[in-house]
Amino acid sequence: MTARADVHFVAALEQLPPAEAVRFASRADERGFAGTVISDRFQPWLPRQGNASFAWTLAGAIGQQTAGAVTVSAVPGHRMHPAAVAQASATLSSLYPGRHRLLLSSGNAIDEHVVGGYWPEAHERAERLFEGAEAIRKLFSASAKGKDTRHSGEHFRLEASRLWTMPDATPRIQIWAGGPVTARRAGRIADGMVVQAGSPDRMAALLSAHRDGAKEVGRTDPTATVHVQLSWAPTDEEAMANALQEWPMAGLRFPRGDIRSPFDVDQLARSVTAEDIRARIPVSADPDVHRAHLQSFFDMGFDSVHVHNVGRNQVEWLDVAGREILPKLVR
Repeated sequence: MTARADVHFVAALEQLPPAEAVRFASRADERGFAGTVISDRFQPWLPRQGNASFAWTLAGAIGQQTAGAVTVSAVPGHRMHPAAVAQASATLSSLYPGRHRLLLSSGNAIDEHVVGGYWPEAHERAERLFEGAEAIRKLFSASAKGKDTRHSGEHFRLEASRLWTMPDATPRIQIWAGGPVTARRAGRIADGMVVQAGSPDRMAALLSAHRDGAKEVGRTDPTATVHVQLSWAPTDEEAMANALQEWPMAGLRFPRGDIRSPFDVDQLARSVTAEDIRARIPVSADPDVHRAHLQSFFDMGFDSVHVHNVGRNQVEWLDVAGREILPKLVR
């Protein structure tokens, strides 16, 4: 038996002023998207993107204007201590029961270095991410029972504390995974994982590792989500122009997690070509090209897809997706 595919609209707060983000989330809700996804950013990737509003404020406003899921991707342990992330998530979930999902990421220097602390190497960022997730789970679990909890780890401490505002059901936690090791760990300690879209072989390896990790602890319902970027416009030429102007980072051939300034990203992105973009994301005016791309992830075994059209033509994209793409996707 097939079911309507679980597809969520990514509202890129780097590109969208707050009121526009809420308006587009409402339109996505009307067009059949299962929810809206936003990320906690402090700076845009490029100066011309021009925005970086506070995600938790926007999440509350989006919840008021929509009926679907409200997903926030947050970074525990740099700008926000895991306890603060847990409190924000529990409050949002209390406002919108059953609708909030929490994604946890190790973050990028462009956002997190602003508080002036040491920016760690990738392996330490991963350790901080998983310890932060553990502290958040402890807070959720103890607080749901009306009890205090403590945490004393290598990177974080919690004194005796609880969350006094808690939903009836605690938010589901998914962890961003960049490789098989983190995918497996996410399967062991979280409710699911999130990965950036990539080649079929890489996606299959991440799914397998994640499922293996879940089996190790007897977890039977891990959720695997893929974050997909694409560029749609009325013509192929416009779609490519949008990608090169608004999201050339998709074509960069190296990680950007250590870059600290939007102006540095802008300089690096000037070397990105149309061929670089085409090699990494679908760029087309044909809705069926994008439908087939999104369907491929459900066919691989992913449970949900978060989709970001990288241009600023969000009204037209949402209308086309709602009319010609979403009704044809199944899992």
